This record gives sequence, C-alpha cells and structure tokens, in this order.
Amino acid sequence: MGTKWVWTNAFGPYPPNMVSGGQDSDGSLIYIGRANHSGDLIPAKVIPQKNAAYVAYGGEEVSVSDFEVLCRKKLIWDTVTGGNVPPDALNGGNTADGEPLYIGRVCHEGAQTIGKVQQSHECVYIPYAGEEVSLQTYDVLCER
Repeated sequence: MGTKWVWTNAFGPYPPNMVSGGQDSDGSLIYIGRANHSGDLIPAKVIPQKNAAYVAYGGEEVSVSDFEVLCRKKLIWDTVTGGNVPPDALNGGNTADGEPLYIGRVCHEGAQTIGKVQQSHECVYIPYAGEEVSLQTYDVLCER
C-alpha cells in the first residue's frame, strides 16, 4: 500500500490507518501530519486526544486547525544527523521557495515527537512547549 495524505481537522474525523510518529510527554499518541502555513507545507505533529496539531515555524510552535494526516500500513525510521536524509525519505512538504521538507522524529524532554527536516539548515525542527526547537540528530521517515 502506498502512502496517502488525508485531509482532516483538529476535531476529526481521523482515518483509522494514520501513521504513528511517537508519544507526547503525557502519554498521548502523536501522528504524522502536514499543514499549510505562511506559504510553506510543513510536517506536523497531530495529537487526536488533544484535538490539536502543531508545526514548527519562525521560532515558534504554531497550532494549526486544518491539515492532512499520513496514512499507510508500513514505513520505517532511519536515524541520521546534520541535515542528511536517506534517498528513500518521505517528502512531507516544502518551503515557499520550493525546498523539500522531510518528516523527522526525535525524543525531547520525555516526548517522542514529529518535526520538519530542512536540509539547508542541517537539522530537524520540532514544535515543542511553544517554541521551534532545533536538533542535530533525528529519525527520518522512509519508504522501503
């Protein structure tokens, strides 16, 4: 089964085959999404238990209400550093200038959470505690 993006919003309905990306520090499951914000299409962390989704943008954790969620049965995570992405990395969006953004995942302060990998910045950015946090080592979602 190939990957498929399905439109939804913070209040659902949520498709049954969403791809899990991690777990928030309070135990809530985080799913992989993407949302349009300021001209960019940005990977998002989606938390159905909280009726919420967030993207990392401009130094902040930005709440989004309308977004797509990733649906698929099997994907894998590869650990990389410094802006690197494997050749089979799943494209999660793009900047307004057309630079690809990939789906990243990290463990940070007790949460395993989703963010955007921006190769030109050599890091992953995650939306966390009201901020955009930059980290150098991260997992990238890949199709195999």
